Amino acid sequence: MYDGLLVIDADAHKLENPLIMRDYLDPEYRDRIGLIIDKLGDQRVKIVDFNPKTGATDLVQLFPQPSGLGKGGFRTLHPETTLGAMFNRPRIEHMDQEGIDVHVIYGTLNLIFSGLLDKDLAIALCKAYNSYMADDCRPYSDRLKPIGVLPLQDVNEAIKEMHRCVNDLGMIGVAVPPNLPVPHPRDPEAFPDIRTCKPISHPDFRPVLQAAVDLNIGLGIHGAPGSYMMGGIADHMETFVLTHIFVQRNQQQHAMTRMVFDGAFEQCPTLRVGFLEGGCGWLPDLAHAMHEHWEKRIRDFDPKHPYRPSVMDVTKLMLQERGTHNSTSVISQVKNLFDLLWTKEHDPTQIDDASLYEHYDLRHRDPMEYFERGQIFVSFESDDPAPTYMHLAMGEVGKRLACFSGDYGHWDGVLQNCVRDAATKTNYDRDHLARLLGGNALALYGDRLRQSLPSYCQESPDLALATR
Repeated sequence: MYDGLLVIDADAHKLENPLIMRDYLDPEYRDRIGLIIDKLGDQRVKIVDFNPKTGATDLVQLFPQPSGLGKGGFRTLHPETTLGAMFNRPRIEHMDQEGIDVHVIYGTLNLIFSGLLDKDLAIALCKAYNSYMADDCRPYSDRLKPIGVLPLQDVNEAIKEMHRCVNDLGMIGVAVPPNLPVPHPRDPEAFPDIRTCKPISHPDFRPVLQAAVDLNIGLGIHGAPGSYMMGGIADHMETFVLTHIFVQRNQQQHAMTRMVFDGAFEQCPTLRVGFLEGGCGWLPDLAHAMHEHWEKRIRDFDPKHPYRPSVMDVTKLMLQERGTHNSTSVISQVKNLFDLLWTKEHDPTQIDDASLYEHYDLRHRDPMEYFERGQIFVSFESDDPAPTYMHLAMGEVGKRLACFSGDYGHWDGVLQNCVRDAATKTNYDRDHLARLLGGNALALYGDRLRQSLPSYCQESPDLALATR
């Protein structure tokens, strides 16, 4: 705890121990995954995947991608937290040292599973990871809360695995990627090198979102560099530094905006989603952009009756600007232009095309309402100043969105004084600080986390601050 306040790391990480995880993988798949050292001396995962060009299982993929555009992780082991991310005894010691009550744990290797083309391999890896993590965290179940991972390559299997994670393995939530790579329609033969993406908001995935609602669990969206997922601007960067600056935030911005405008939050009005490891300083600007475009291009926009200046007004202004000495020519030019562009054939009131009405079903719902009703959450790390100003930009709702994350186990996470530094970025009032350190994470993950908190947290008189 920090000054009596509950502290939940909403996005800590596991570095999967390959010597153990392989034991959970079905024997038929064990020889298709392994570790190698690349030419720069960095560790990569080698996976023998399905090859769409040959129709056989002979596509050797390295994850994260070792070079080229969208380059993945490079020298990513953290000297303070690598062993703790693999083994739980040092993790617990670090949590005690920093005053962290609970780690909500996402994987690291599993962030690439959504980039696999062989759905059977993806299913097997997800099941192996989930069973491994449930067993791994069980001795510390009051403080370590693993998050399951789903094989979205097969929606039915993903839903079955979600239920297994929650009902059989006792997990408090599941993770999904922001998008899945799919062939680009202009060059399907070049997949996966040339690709586009299928966002998590796609109608095919609505049953997965509904299953999360039915189970009353939070859904954590987590991206990754070098995994063939669409990375936005990061896809056009060839160094890890440049890729990483953009990849997480671009993936989360894309996922959040699509979730809003594709109607996922509208269809699932109690769905809770965490957009993780992308920071949150960009959120006020994105929220404003979503509201502005909804207001001006959806709510108040009538594509059947666009504004068109009159011939008279255009002619008059043309004559004033060009002079009246050639008035006959000006009048003729304007008339010809109007006759050419605005014929009866192009009368917008006569055009019957559904694409005129972009996101028309959302015309009565301001995107800001999804924030207000507690469907959208983000994360911040201890060196991120964004929580100090989000409420200034977004109002009171800006206090209820950001969840503390130490990003434990990853190269850019901070261990020493991570809670203290997050808590003292500004002079927070106690209610606001309680939400940032633990309350917003409780709102995201819900009753399954709240009811499984350590007993000493349940007895804290300040727990009510974090939960109201």
